[in-house]
Amino acid sequence: MDNVTILPAVNIGHGFIPAACLPPGEDEYYLRNRQNGGPDRRWRRLRADEVEVLVKNDNSSSNWDEILVTDQFDPGQIQNNEFFGLVRIGTVQKAVLEHHDLKLPIGITNSRIISSDIGNNVAIHNVSYLSHYIIGDRCILFNINEMHTTNHAKFGNGIVKQGEPEDVRIWLDLMNESGFRRVAPFNGMISADAYLWAKYRDDAVLQKRLLEITQQQFDDRLGYYGQIGEQCVIKNSRILKDVQIGACCYIKGSNKLKNLTINSSAEEPTQIGEGVELVNGLIGFGCHIFYGCKAVRFVLDDNSSLKYGARLINSFLGANSTVSCCEVLNSLIFPAHEQHHNNSFLIAAVVKGQSNMAAGATIGSNHNSRANDNELEAGRGFWPGLCTSVKHPSRFASFTLLAKADYPSELDIPLPFALVNNNGAKNQLEIIPAFWWLYNMYAFVRNAAKFGSRDKRIHKVQKIEFDSLAPDTVEEIFSARQLLEKWTAQAALRGKAESGTESTDEELQALGRRLLEGAKEEVDALEIIATDIEKLQRKTVILKAYAGYHAYGDMLHYYAVRNVLHYFSTTGESLDAQKRFRGERERNWVNMGGQIMSQKAVDRLRSDIAEQKLNSWDEIHRYYDAHWDKYSLEKQRHAFRTLADLLGAKKISESQWRAALEKAVRIQEDVCDQVFASRKKDYDNPFRQRTFRDRSEMNATIGTVNDNSFIKQVQRETAEFKRLVESFIDKIKS
Repeated sequence: MDNVTILPAVNIGHGFIPAACLPPGEDEYYLRNRQNGGPDRRWRRLRADEVEVLVKNDNSSSNWDEILVTDQFDPGQIQNNEFFGLVRIGTVQKAVLEHHDLKLPIGITNSRIISSDIGNNVAIHNVSYLSHYIIGDRCILFNINEMHTTNHAKFGNGIVKQGEPEDVRIWLDLMNESGFRRVAPFNGMISADAYLWAKYRDDAVLQKRLLEITQQQFDDRLGYYGQIGEQCVIKNSRILKDVQIGACCYIKGSNKLKNLTINSSAEEPTQIGEGVELVNGLIGFGCHIFYGCKAVRFVLDDNSSLKYGARLINSFLGANSTVSCCEVLNSLIFPAHEQHHNNSFLIAAVVKGQSNMAAGATIGSNHNSRANDNELEAGRGFWPGLCTSVKHPSRFASFTLLAKADYPSELDIPLPFALVNNNGAKNQLEIIPAFWWLYNMYAFVRNAAKFGSRDKRIHKVQKIEFDSLAPDTVEEIFSARQLLEKWTAQAALRGKAESGTESTDEELQALGRRLLEGAKEEVDALEIIATDIEKLQRKTVILKAYAGYHAYGDMLHYYAVRNVLHYFSTTGESLDAQKRFRGERERNWVNMGGQIMSQKAVDRLRSDIAEQKLNSWDEIHRYYDAHWDKYSLEKQRHAFRTLADLLGAKKISESQWRAALEKAVRIQEDVCDQVFASRKKDYDNPFRQRTFRDRSEMNATIGTVNDNSFIKQVQRETAEFKRLVESFIDKIKS
């Protein structure tokens, strides 16, 4: 087959849709007309005097009768262009468009325009090849080499067009390099959709239905034009092919944009900058992509950024995330992910949001099996420290903090909010449970506020739970306490030359509970060994088990009372309302892309899709939304049952309420004190002070701990919490 073929001249601007694919009575422009308001929307043919001016200004056309304009058309603004096929030009007046100090006259100069519709008051200058596009009003196209749409354009969606083979479909190989968890991307896909599709691979009916729903969501007919929304600015860029662009998008200096949908609006404009190359992708509203980034087969959810040479391949990046200077491959990343450093690497993972990858973190030692089919699962809040290397397959509970280390083997960390350390000197793995609560309260409390304040989305399609203590993490804490009880009992029996192997888990937990609720010195004297944590045959030692166990208890109590108190304070109901919260605590929760749902709700979603009760992604999203609307009450019910289980009571008495509230106040005061203390350590660090001439320079430069706005916020919240508790206690008394 020839690489370059010779065709008749009439082929430029005509034959976009093969004749065999045209419906009876339709021409090749029928889809274009539907996209842009119909063939007779406002167009007229050129007058003879207008053609004369156009020819005088060095314009040419294969057929002047195919150049249509509006009544407000100044031919003097059209200079040195070639027109082919049906070209329709909106209002052209003698005026200038300005954007960021770039001022260009309305009109078309030095360009080749093929079968396109151009909106009102558009500036097109030095566009070497513009073919089969619909350009919105008041757009600027300046210095573009090539910008065209093919008749089979899919604009980044994982679909096949009329007459195409299945093997042209674009897939994203998420969570695993092997492609075993592949999903077909579609415009509007959120992290919950990607997780639903990638996770439940054993549900064959679900997999089949999701592909059908995706394919049916789009028209498979050939002949759709690319569209550029109103007030877009595209300048100094090389190639744009099969790209759909929303309103108010700003693109400058890009190298190659191919097979994309770029969502953008006046409220949430998207920007794409210098040296960027993007292929086969979907970009959400309010995104920013700058400075040499490369992305192939990807989805970028709303209000996310790629910067400074980042590489994103076969991956989904959740909303409110930033990836720069690093490489991310075959990963599904939930909202609020931060990865900023050139030497960090993430591969074959699902990372469930609110995460941070430090410099040198290589989460991708994936080839320690016979094939590249291993993967990693990290709960929300995952934070591997500087120069951390982790092997696949591994799993981490929520808010796991990995100390700097080259972890030599696979890990399964079931303790949330824990610090994990590879102690090479002692050849053992060490875990401090509830580390965040015990030693970094400032970060623990600030997380929810930080992630919430960074959520700049106007239309929040993906619902996100930002609170660190929620049903998913609380259930992890319950499980962690049971493990600590079991391991503590085994350590005590080991000290008495008893193995404990004949005891049931319930018996071990009962013994461990008595020990952990007893004397601290007795527990601290034990060497508590965790099991099934690391593949290596070496010890995993639990440090500060007693403190961690009680910290977990305080976290459960704090979560429970805060949420229950919120319920009673917002509804104004009496304690009699606790009747509606009877029953067992819901123990199984799923992080669905940032939204927390019960496993029952997820299973019902799967069955509704399989049974064709839900037949579009919009309907699936409405299902998510309906459960989000219920989530506040579900969370409060879960909190109430959590408190009841902590107190060992089915119905909580008035005296138990008062005691629980008073304990919650003590915890809140301790939270406030520890937020201050953990931040104060930074200011009191003598090494931090040594870069300053004296304390006055330091205070002038970074302020004092008492100036910290977040600490002041926590102090206000503590005072308000105490007032709320006092008013509720008064209500109980009355």
